[in-house]
Amino acid sequence: MGARIQTEEDVVNGSSSPPPPLRVGTMADQFMLTGPLERRRELLDRASQSGLDHVFVADHISFYTGLGMDGLIQAATIAALEPNLKIHIGVYLLALRHPLPVARQLASLSESAPGRLVLGVGVGGEDRHEIEICGVDPATRGRRTNETLMALHGLLGGTPASHACEFFTFEEALIRPAPDPPIPIVIGGRSDAAIQRAARFGDGWLGVWCSPRRFAEVVREIESLAEERSIPRPKTWDHGLQVWIGLDQDQDRARKRLAAAMERMYQIPYERFERYSPFGRPKEIAERLAPYIEAGCRHLNLTPIASSPEEAIDGAAEIREWLMKNIGV
Repeated sequence: MGARIQTEEDVVNGSSSPPPPLRVGTMADQFMLTGPLERRRELLDRASQSGLDHVFVADHISFYTGLGMDGLIQAATIAALEPNLKIHIGVYLLALRHPLPVARQLASLSESAPGRLVLGVGVGGEDRHEIEICGVDPATRGRRTNETLMALHGLLGGTPASHACEFFTFEEALIRPAPDPPIPIVIGGRSDAAIQRAARFGDGWLGVWCSPRRFAEVVREIESLAEERSIPRPKTWDHGLQVWIGLDQDQDRARKRLAAAMERMYQIPYERFERYSPFGRPKEIAERLAPYIEAGCRHLNLTPIASSPEEAIDGAAEIREWLMKNIGV
């Protein structure tokens, strides 16, 4: 197995820069985000010292049983607690927010932690009630997300921006300082609409619950669809994969632990996710993930379910080490 080599076709299609290096990160779980401050710092430091490239956080207002987390607040918390890790948000429910406050939050976070944030954006929808209680018609969340992404593109440029659409209107809005460097935005989702959204507005696609073959197909599709993009395309695409994994030396235990966690979260039988959610030893999981790297994946957001937070971090770091050694990127 080897890294993807840039071809003449890439240059013709506009991918004139080499792809970014592979990065592997772990989910910032409840132990990193709540509880005794020293314990949280210890775990974030462990993640940083292990060689992991980033941690990622989720975003929900009120998911199924009322649980939730604000992705930008959590990103700010981590940025303050651990100065070396980058933070990915995977994914932010942009349709539930007005673009101006979001632009201000992003600019503020960028000012305090420049170059450390990657914003993943998705439409949500597993729990339609979560969308409805925010006063948003679930049927409009895709259009709202598109309009908000377009608005953010103007707002984060550091010059006066105006936008008018069916959901919001503003004139000559100015957000300064503009994020420097700019905040990368990756678009999550499996639908055709999400893939088109990534091609039109994103710096990459964040895949979930898909095969390596499908991942490669989407990468090619985004490159083709980006020809119709109205904003500048990225110099190089940064596609990623978000994946749940079960870590244990015993495969049975790993599977049971992972199944229980995913069923609690999504209220759906684990069998629906199983072929996309590897479990077992770190090397076995890394071998399952390697084909995604060959298909064009440049960053992995791992949600490791293990017997302890320490084992989750160490297992994710072992997966990263194996991929770096054997894939060569």
